[in-house]
Amino acid sequence: MRGGTPADGDASVPPPAVRAGRPPWWLLLVAFAVTVAVTADLLSRGVLERLDLQVSEVVSRWDLRDSPAYWPVWVVTQVGGRGTILIVFAGLVAWLCVRGRTLLPLVRVLTALVLLTVVVYAFKFGTGRTAPAYPGSFFHRDGASYPSGHVANAVLMWGVARWQAAEYALPPRVQTLLWWLAVVGPVATGIAMVSLDFHWVTDAVVGAAVGLLLLGVVHALDASVLSRWASARAGRPPA
Repeated sequence: MRGGTPADGDASVPPPAVRAGRPPWWLLLVAFAVTVAVTADLLSRGVLERLDLQVSEVVSRWDLRDSPAYWPVWVVTQVGGRGTILIVFAGLVAWLCVRGRTLLPLVRVLTALVLLTVVVYAFKFGTGRTAPAYPGSFFHRDGASYPSGHVANAVLMWGVARWQAAEYALPPRVQTLLWWLAVVGPVATGIAMVSLDFHWVTDAVVGAAVGLLLLGVVHALDASVLSRWASARAGRPPA
């Protein structure tokens, strides 16, 4: 039995999906290519920046910020909000750690949070892109719009939650809910952020790509370091 997962030979429970939600290599390549291509285009003031400006002009005419729709749409943005996700993770990780008698779920989450913070803010401060409310897309030291941290957060953290729910064989309803949050959550967050004119379209697209890349990194670190460390702490041979 590993970390609270069903023992081998227990036919009443399906085997844990240890690699549930791990992005395939081709998807990581696509995410990397999108990140590089979009960043290069924006820094060269290319066609994608003009597309962002056109979309923002349409969205600004909707004027959702001053309409009754603002708060319902804002609530959707919080699907990718760090506060919302950490509240969910506090209960989930505590339960998994106690149930499995292992700190591995907590270590995975902390690793993901550190990577997310370092990489996303490196992008934000490195590019210095202003948000649509500035108005206009400019690149200077006061900008911190690119990429969308909310979207990257939703991709990475709900992906980690889905993975852990599958590995530790949580009830099917919980796994299904987290699967939907991992897949639909980033899309809904990105659409909501753009519709409120909080972010450019490319901010959301690259936020999703960066989140996928970081999810792949966390899986790789888990396979090479984190799970081996947890096994050693529990007195088990590494997987």
